Amino acid sequence: MTSASNLSSIARRLLQRTIEAYRHSPETQRWLRGELVRIDAPLQVAIAGKVKAGKSTLLNAMVGEMVAATDAAECTTLVTWYQYANVPGLTLYPKLGAPRQLPASRRDGKLIIDLGATPAADVDRLVVDWPSRQLKATTLIDTPGIGSLTTENSERSAAFLLEGEPAAADAVVYLMRHLHATDFEFLEAFSEYGAASASGLNAIAVLSRADEIGGGRLDALMSARRIAARYRSDPRLVGLCQDVVAVAGLLAQAGRSLRQDEFQAFSTLASAPRDDTEAMLLSVGRFLRSGPREDALLPLGSRRALLDRFGLFGVRLATTLIGQGSSSPDLLAAELVKRSGLDELRSSLASRFTERRDLLKARSALLTVDFVLRREPSPQGRSLLAEVERILAGSHEFAEMRLLAAIRSSAMTFPDAYRAEAQRLLGANGKAPGRRLGLGDGTDPGTLRAVALEALERWRRLSENPVFPRAFADAARTVVRSCEGILHALPGR
Repeated sequence: MTSASNLSSIARRLLQRTIEAYRHSPETQRWLRGELVRIDAPLQVAIAGKVKAGKSTLLNAMVGEMVAATDAAECTTLVTWYQYANVPGLTLYPKLGAPRQLPASRRDGKLIIDLGATPAADVDRLVVDWPSRQLKATTLIDTPGIGSLTTENSERSAAFLLEGEPAAADAVVYLMRHLHATDFEFLEAFSEYGAASASGLNAIAVLSRADEIGGGRLDALMSARRIAARYRSDPRLVGLCQDVVAVAGLLAQAGRSLRQDEFQAFSTLASAPRDDTEAMLLSVGRFLRSGPREDALLPLGSRRALLDRFGLFGVRLATTLIGQGSSSPDLLAAELVKRSGLDELRSSLASRFTERRDLLKARSALLTVDFVLRREPSPQGRSLLAEVERILAGSHEFAEMRLLAAIRSSAMTFPDAYRAEAQRLLGANGKAPGRRLGLGDGTDPGTLRAVALEALERWRRLSENPVFPRAFADAARTVVRSCEGILHALPGR
């Protein structure tokens, strides 16, 4: 079985041969050389969604610092890349002309980006270099709001996510406050055109601003997780994204950047008489009301700052958690992040995207070569095209991706009794043997081997059972090969 790393090497060599074959076509060579660089780059994940869905807020939470503008600044209308570097830096890439470095400064803990005299309409993209370990494995791309009141902003996102050749993003995290027709339309378009026509394999949907569900009650996130679970099994979404996760982005962002003065303010609220605190936290209006009792407990300016950073739900939750024993800034920050749903999103990204980085990169490179060879046919390209087709059709890792897409999108009839196990064995929950077998990551090799052998024998019987149609038998044989791959990957085979 060809490994993902071997597929990367194969794709790299094929790219180099195609570059040589098109040495007389500078534009095509530029595309191909870009893909050659990209195959060794970190995974590129775009964050997309409607206006005010909380894209920049979630990006800040994922990075762990306030690097993305979250207000109405002109930078929110641009495609902005956030990538790892040892030294911070900002680079502006205009639509015309050479890139140039921008000055950067921080104010109140936030990164300030000044475009100078360059109008946002003349900017192709911004690139932010930042020394965050969260960016080492994944480059994050902030996109303008889809469905923006400004047509240009919407078109900028659509052009980047759906129309680029080759596709600039390997995967997308799509934020939605509720599930609307426009959300379906975007996910359908992305599955067809984005990230090398990924058929839902490269998308995760996020029920963002989850703390606003249920009026910001303390159980709001539990309600949001139940809704996300319902969306996860919605037949309309099953073929369009791999997962649906509920995340309170503002809470996650504030938790990742909690300051000592904020902890002290919450401690003051938590230590006040319970009736006084509960009365203040009934609503935004009550929390911001200026009166002798309220001002003596916490100045109005401090309350405004807390509300801006945490929202009313976050203020309520932080105050409650301190009362329950989160007695230091570190303990409170960790609990806020845990409650926000950010860890679930990270886990989903790791198992579904990061672990498949080499495979996704190789597939993107091969499909780019395929696109070029078909767009500009040449005698030299015929043998290359045949090789691309052979690799895409013959590699088991790509067969797994195709079958997962077919099962999730209901493109093939698959018995319900075997659907969940097949997807798991094919790697829908992660590539590690324990995840494929539905066991914990720390399961001993002996148990893994025994369970894998049981699965192998079961799926062999299914593949040979004449009761099932041929399409299912072919799919079962693919699962059999995945079981054999699991056994091959175990130590001491």
